Amino acid sequence: MQGFLWFFLLLPLLELYVLIKVGSEIGALSVVLWIIFSAIAGIFCIRMAGVATAFSVRERMARGEVPDDAMLTGLLWVIGGVLLFIPGFISDAAGVLCILPVTRYWLIRRMRRGMPQADIRAGYGEYRQSRTQGSHDEREVHIIEGEYERKDKD
Repeated sequence: MQGFLWFFLLLPLLELYVLIKVGSEIGALSVVLWIIFSAIAGIFCIRMAGVATAFSVRERMARGEVPDDAMLTGLLWVIGGVLLFIPGFISDAAGVLCILPVTRYWLIRRMRRGMPQADIRAGYGEYRQSRTQGSHDEREVHIIEGEYERKDKD
């Protein structure tokens, strides 16, 4: 926990130091234009991926399901867009790493290793077991399978 605290305290100072050093080498106007360009690129990435992707990843993980690669790709696009939107060269470099296909797939593999593998049917069985054990009349939940066909006025 202290590592994150130090990271968030030192990152703005490090970003400011790098901005000043780069600005003294290439000029203040170039740095300002780069910050504006990266912010526009970040907004484009966030809009392209959509914030809905991040919310659906969070929802699926809350249900105990492992998000698929498309959802993780969208999440990395959103993270990369936010990092590009933050002014500074270090956050821009991290944002570009989240967006580039080679590093994005590497990050997805790393994220998959850290996620627990969930079985959807096991979660349903636990839900069913808790409902039947908690009730006094010990009724079973019956599922009726069937097919339907939608007939619209097309």
